[in-house]
Amino acid sequence: MLHETQANREALETIRKLIKGIDTAMLTTITEEGIVSRPMKTQDVEFDGDIWFLTKKDTSKYHEVLRNPKVNVSYADKSYISIRGTAEIVENRAKVKEFWNTFYEKMLETSWEDPNVVLIKVSAETAEYWESGSLIKQAKFMFEWLTGKETDSNLNNTVRL
Repeated sequence: MLHETQANREALETIRKLIKGIDTAMLTTITEEGIVSRPMKTQDVEFDGDIWFLTKKDTSKYHEVLRNPKVNVSYADKSYISIRGTAEIVENRAKVKEFWNTFYEKMLETSWEDPNVVLIKVSAETAEYWESGSLIKQAKFMFEWLTGKETDSNLNNTVRL
């Protein structure tokens, strides 16, 4: 969890609002050959600076996090969010059970009691976001994208968490 300052509270609140309700994130890890991204189900918990994912020990992402914990988590919906952080493997049956649901049972083809099931906890360090919710912001975003010319739109912000 992050150190609480007014700037951090405001940054957290902004990121919390932007990612709320987005079910799927892209988790990017570093492999021996380069980087790789894959979709991951986001846990339905309030963002407090940590992002949680369920996985198994016999997956490439598990080994990639052990080898190099620097990751990126990105979200896309009405806004675009990129969160850089450090991941760690957490083996905590109670926490796995807390996040477990029928989706995981079907996807991972096991139960929460399986010792092969672990958590990836990403501690956010910085977040970059592009808000495109309003029609004016969307028009400015499209103008910048199509022409390559910048506007004074303030579409993009980076916050240190």
